[in-house]
Amino acid sequence: MRSDVRWAVVAATVALVAALAGLAVPATYGARTTADEPHYLLTALSLAEDGDVDIADELADERWRSFHRVELPLQERVLADGRMVSPHDPLLPVLLVPGVALGGWVGAKIVLALLAAATAGATVLLATRRLAVAAPLAGVVTAVAFASWPLAAHATQVYPEMAAGLAVVLGTGAVTARRLHLRHVVVLVLAVVALPWLAVKYAPVAAALAAAALWRLRSRPRVVAATVAVLAVAGVVYLVVHQVVWTGWTVYASADHFVERGEFSVVGFAPDPIGRSRRLVGLLLGRDFGLVVWQPAFLVVPAGVAVGLRDRVGRVLVLVAAAGWLTATFVALTMQGWWVPGRQVVLVLPLLVVLVATWLDRSPRPWAVPVTAVLGALGLVTGGWLVVDGLSGALTWVVDFASVGDPLHGLRRAVLPDYLRVTGRTWALQAAWTCALGALAWLGWRDGDPVRSRRA
Repeated sequence: MRSDVRWAVVAATVALVAALAGLAVPATYGARTTADEPHYLLTALSLAEDGDVDIADELADERWRSFHRVELPLQERVLADGRMVSPHDPLLPVLLVPGVALGGWVGAKIVLALLAAATAGATVLLATRRLAVAAPLAGVVTAVAFASWPLAAHATQVYPEMAAGLAVVLGTGAVTARRLHLRHVVVLVLAVVALPWLAVKYAPVAAALAAAALWRLRSRPRVVAATVAVLAVAGVVYLVVHQVVWTGWTVYASADHFVERGEFSVVGFAPDPIGRSRRLVGLLLGRDFGLVVWQPAFLVVPAGVAVGLRDRVGRVLVLVAAAGWLTATFVALTMQGWWVPGRQVVLVLPLLVVLVATWLDRSPRPWAVPVTAVLGALGLVTGGWLVVDGLSGALTWVVDFASVGDPLHGLRRAVLPDYLRVTGRTWALQAAWTCALGALAWLGWRDGDPVRSRRA
């Protein structure tokens, strides 16, 4: 077995074990799943038993009781023909059908854990085969990331994030091949088409992948024309099916909370792009919903992004990751919602993991690997503590995760900006940390200089 494949298997195994370790932790008190999760499961049940996405009979029979004991808040409205269709795209429920049919909500979460394992393995291969990262380093970095929050938790949260992450990694791997053969174009097209069917909010990431592919194919006009034609047909099918099934251009047309202002009010009734711009760093630094507080090794992401910008393949990863990050910043209604932190950027986190591994592999700085390793270990401790506290009933994944008993996590919260209660201290901490992130980006940019790398 090749070294990179062996380390991909190691990372996939770690991801699977980490996911299953937290499978039994409840989402909230009295509910194994919460918010959108029960509605995805009900749609999967309907597909498994009835062959359609109409969950009116599942709601009437209170089929949610096994994974959501308290009364389930409705998201669906009764359509003109009497159907009730959840305002969520159907590809995730389709993927969950075997798990739901065989094992109910537990089976569904096992399917998600397997998707996380596949994503971890694909992430290692993306790092080693497209950016020439040493296999042991790529395997360890990926394993640490997938054993930590938010990836470990979202590996069993019934949301499309992890499936989307797998599509992004596979699509990015296809578009960055040395030469795009037919198999690469097919994988790329499947990834681009799948993303909106997982959630329409992934359309910008799909567009970034498609743009990168068309640029790579620009010297092959027939392939470009065929690719554009296939994607155009897929787009038309998507819109027609949504008009027929959800009675609008998106799934939000079937929701009970967007009736008055229309389905596109899902991005907010009065979006404030200037106010949302704080998320550019807030998604990383937020005291509760940022990435760093749960896995401090994500602090070095700016160095990885800067290295990626100096590399032909790396620039594709940065482009796709930026599409996801900017969507979470300016399009998403909120970054701090009723879910496990990091949800809005999970689909592009594997690409950021690859960029971090690339920086560690190329940096001549003797402190880069050991410092990042210490930061990663801190995140693993917090992740393990969360599982232990969750299984003991001390907390749940969604309600009170910030009360985890890890004292070092509490110290990190104290020095990170609080975007839920914005004060002068929030802005001061944001400014200080932004300067630190900028310094890391500068170091990464220097480390990505091919001349400097050869001299090192």
